[in-house]
Formats: sequence, structure tokens, C-alpha cells
Amino acid sequence: MSKAIVMEKTGGPDVLKWKDFDPGDPAKGEVLVRHEAVGLNYIDVYHRTGLYPLPSMPAVPGMEGAGVVEAVGAGVSEFKPGDRVAYAGTPPGAYAQVRRIPAHRLVALPDEIAARQGAAMMLQGMTARYLLQGCYDVGRGTWILMHAAAGGVGTIVCQWAKHLGATVIGTAGSAEKATRAAAHGCDHPVVYSEENFAERVKQITNGRGVDVVYDSVGQPTFLKSLDCLRPMGTMVSFGQAAGPVAPLDLKILAAKGSLFLTRPSLMDYTARREDLLAHASDLFEVVKTGAVKIEIDQTYPLSDAARAHKDLESRNTTGSTIFLPE
Repeated sequence: MSKAIVMEKTGGPDVLKWKDFDPGDPAKGEVLVRHEAVGLNYIDVYHRTGLYPLPSMPAVPGMEGAGVVEAVGAGVSEFKPGDRVAYAGTPPGAYAQVRRIPAHRLVALPDEIAARQGAAMMLQGMTARYLLQGCYDVGRGTWILMHAAAGGVGTIVCQWAKHLGATVIGTAGSAEKATRAAAHGCDHPVVYSEENFAERVKQITNGRGVDVVYDSVGQPTFLKSLDCLRPMGTMVSFGQAAGPVAPLDLKILAAKGSLFLTRPSLMDYTARREDLLAHASDLFEVVKTGAVKIEIDQTYPLSDAARAHKDLESRNTTGSTIFLPE
């Protein structure tokens, strides 16, 4: 029998248990996928802790993977056994050697992209795509501030934004991470533990401020991020790795320059099949051309998911992380 990481309750990393798991045969409209690699993302932590509730318990977490189709259910014509596929988003269930998934959530993985690379890039890469071309139309002359610029989404956004012609300011927690961000397209890395990043942004932009801020950190950076924006700039809060943002009096957006604020989700931006395919296609294109390089910095056995979660929450990881099913 195949195995999976199964949660019977929410809590710390120790609730992630390696157990026998039978996914069953694919139902109508479903595909059975044998994973070659599975991605680790911070949303997995939110699911594990219960911050973002999973539909039911027990549950298999995980939102991203790549592998080979083993079987298809009735009515599935787009895929066949042997096809290479990848996915990111709902429904969860990626932390498994084999899983069932609706066919409309899968995309064909190009021959030029390895399964491990696919598993490392789908969620973070499509997130980068909606940040740069959905929440704000980044192009030549755009100034952006990317928090956690050395992280998985951060390194992709920095490279992609640079490819689009933007100037990138990025924050990082250490000099080592700042160097990493610079190597991935960040023009102005700022070590937030040593400098006031809002003041540095104003210095770098000669007092103008940036056009858009991308913030997945949350509470510690949110209010200062508003101070980094030009009038009518856009604040994109797409995560809360360091804590939730406190309730906000919306008048502050007017006081700081008629700012725009959005709290987006990849699931909304890729809910329609055509939007999912567009996001994946654009991502595959920048990776195949070399404009964006996907680097896998950490690899864990899938059975060791608890350790991976501990490392992620302790900020001991950089870039992309994948699991390999045994």
C-alpha cells in the first residue's frame, strides 16, 4: 500500500504522521497521480495549525506536486496514463505517494522541466505571476518592494520583475540572505534587522516611494510597508508568516496617500481553467527561457515532513523546498 502524511488534528509539526494511505480509484473527472516530487509552502503550515481550516479530518495536507498519471476516471480526455503533470492549489492532498485530483486542476508539465523543478515552482511561481501581472501590472519603470526577497516566492518575483523591467528593492533577515536576493535580481537588498527599511526605501527612491509592496510577512512589516508607497500606490498583503495583521482603520489608507490594499489568493486568481492555464503557461515560458531560474535549496523525504515544517517556521530555509516520496 502507498503511504502519505496524515493529520488527525491540527497543531504543531508532530501532528504530521507517516501512514499507510489508499487513495482509491479515480472517480468521474478525476486523475490518479503518482508523485515524483511534492512542494513545501507556508500555506501548509497554516493548514497544519488550523489558521486556514482543512475541509475535514483526518486530512492529507499539501498544495503542490508533480508526477505521472497512473489512471483516469470517466470523462477525462485531456490526460492519459503516462502523462507528466503538475499542479498547485486546491484541493489539498499533495503529501502522498499517490493521490486523486480533479483533472481540471492539473497542467501538462513541459518536457524541458523536470518533475522536481515542477514541484518546486508551481505554487510559488504562479503566485509570482498573479502578484506581478494581476495585483499590479509591473513593467518597465515600476518600482517594487519585495519582503522576504530571499524566500521561495521572493527569489522568483525578483527575477521576474527584473525581466519585466522593474527596479526591485528587497528585504532580508541577514546579510547572507541579502546577498542571495541580490543574486536573483534584487537591485537594492535591505537587511531589515540592521536598517529601518521604510527609511531606506525613501532614500533609495529619493523620497518618492515605490509603486507596489509585496508582503507575506504580516504584522511586523505591514504598517511600515504603507509608508514605503507613493501616493496611490498598492499594498499587496499575501501572507502572514510572522503573525496576522491587526484590524485596520481604513482611514489610514487615505492619510498615507489614497493607497490601494488587496489581500489576494492564488486559488481565486486560478479558479477558472483558462486562468490556471494562463498562469502556468507564463511561468513555464520564463523558466524555459532562463529569465527565471528555479533553485531547490532543501530536499526532504516526504516521511520527514515534520522536520521540514520546523525548519520552515524557524526561517532556516531559503528558496524552494521539495519532498521526495520514498
